[in-house]
Amino acid sequence: MDGMVPRQPSPNGVAGSTPMRTDDIGAAPVIRARSLSKHYGEVQAVKDVSFTVNTGDVYGFLGPNGSGKSTTIAMMLGLVQPTSGQIDLFGLGPARRSEGLMSVGAIIESPTFYPYLSGRDNMRVLARTRDGVTDARISEVLEIIGLSDSGSKRYGNYSLGMKQRLGIGSTLLHDPDLLVLDEPTNGLDPAGMLEVRHLIQRLADGGKTIFISSHLLNEVEQVCNRVAILSKGKIMAEGSTSDISRKGQAVRVRVDEPVRAKDVLNKLDGISSIDERDGYLTISVPASRTPELNVALVQAGIAVYELGPAGNSLEHVFLEITGASEEQRADAHLVE
Repeated sequence: MDGMVPRQPSPNGVAGSTPMRTDDIGAAPVIRARSLSKHYGEVQAVKDVSFTVNTGDVYGFLGPNGSGKSTTIAMMLGLVQPTSGQIDLFGLGPARRSEGLMSVGAIIESPTFYPYLSGRDNMRVLARTRDGVTDARISEVLEIIGLSDSGSKRYGNYSLGMKQRLGIGSTLLHDPDLLVLDEPTNGLDPAGMLEVRHLIQRLADGGKTIFISSHLLNEVEQVCNRVAILSKGKIMAEGSTSDISRKGQAVRVRVDEPVRAKDVLNKLDGISSIDERDGYLTISVPASRTPELNVALVQAGIAVYELGPAGNSLEHVFLEITGASEEQRADAHLVE
């Protein structure tokens, strides 16, 4: 799909229309999915998914590639019809979806623009698809996304992070209340990821409700206040980032014989998983059991070099829930 903006109808607003404001609808959730499912023949891409996004949330929709995130977003934007269930925007059901979409800005996959035009001129081309978007508004958006000084530069000369920020800016022209960003940092280098993350934080501070689909834990943990973890089309966990992180209690240990240590620890009660990476074992137990683990290893004649709470418990929950492959684990662990 063209990541710039679908033309008619458009998830980023309908040409000639005025965006509806969230305060016109009262206290209704910005997004509410209820028992949402989607089948493609015998393949069930989304299975009985329910979640709620409230005004002001930066909501992370987290899951490995192929977990159903993009299909859910397509149903949210009316691009795909659900097999069962429904998803409401601003309290409006499917029959009034076009009204809700007037206050949505969405970017799907990588944004595309004319490489020989400047960033500002690309925005002017896009503004022609909508009434009421002035040059002043384009300048305002370029300021918001941090491209005021680069607006006259050719898009083809932009860095990857600048291109992605311009893509997000294209969704802001009509000043939507809700932004839907599908993998906004996918394919970016660490510097580009940081640029986009800072932009998302500024937009959230400015009052936007933001829905971010991603498979990158670092991105979600740093910018989102609430998160849902999706695996094989089903939501496995949902709640505040801090609450879900607390579910991921784990202990990390570095020993001289990791293979034998795993055998020793697996014989203890309540050990559901042991993950080995970067020379450490991460054991899914509360930190209060650290002395017990230490005693078991020492009694087995295994030298313990380090032992303590695991640092990234959201990551542990994600890997535990999704049963991610080694390749997916490496992707999920990306940091700046």
